[in-house]
Amino acid sequence: MTESGTDAGTPSWQYGPAGDEAEERRLSQLPGDGSVARADLQRDQTVRRWGPVTPSATLIGRAESPDADLSESVRRLHEERHSAMAGHSARMARLDKLRITHALCNDLSLTPWQRDRVIGVMADLDLSAFGSQRAIPKVALVAIRHIVDREREHYLGLHDTEWIQGLSPARLERLYDQFESITDDPKFADLAARNGLDITSLNRLRRILEDQIEERGLDEAVYGRNPNRDPNLPDLAARRDGER
Repeated sequence: MTESGTDAGTPSWQYGPAGDEAEERRLSQLPGDGSVARADLQRDQTVRRWGPVTPSATLIGRAESPDADLSESVRRLHEERHSAMAGHSARMARLDKLRITHALCNDLSLTPWQRDRVIGVMADLDLSAFGSQRAIPKVALVAIRHIVDREREHYLGLHDTEWIQGLSPARLERLYDQFESITDDPKFADLAARNGLDITSLNRLRRILEDQIEERGLDEAVYGRNPNRDPNLPDLAARRDGER
């Protein structure tokens, strides 16, 4: 026993405060309380104390002991030199483009057709052509602006230069007053500002995007829709409509 009346080997926190004047001990609920201590975490990483202990457990990508080294097959797997990992980085990069583009389209409340058009362009787009501005959110916002604005231009007929040349100045002014670019949407403007895009950079990157679309044949690309469907096969959408 020590002078305080406790055993030397027993932690002091197991004993409550003595005396009537001592305040009641409260449990701490501050951030980080209850987590593993830094020293315990380092010790566990060194000796692997909490590794699998059952005979049927497997160790994937981990050495058998702190002194052992990874097997050559596992090392080749981690370095993507294994035949099962061929093209893994390219597949993951493509999935990242689809996932981020899909999220941005949903955030901007695009129609399903506009969303599939944007994703169809982004899926096979070479981002290296955009240089230092090739981040997926930036290019996706440029693609969204291009697809949505072009669709609205087609709706008003502003894409037909020959037809526009025959209009009167008053009619032409009314048409351009009806046109509303997605860049005027506060939500799009906020996303563009967060990704470091202004009107000048949007216009410049759109020209690069148009060149890429023409070069790679993505003008009619639509994700999830095959333009080369065999016309002799039955249309499943028409069949579902007929069953209703």
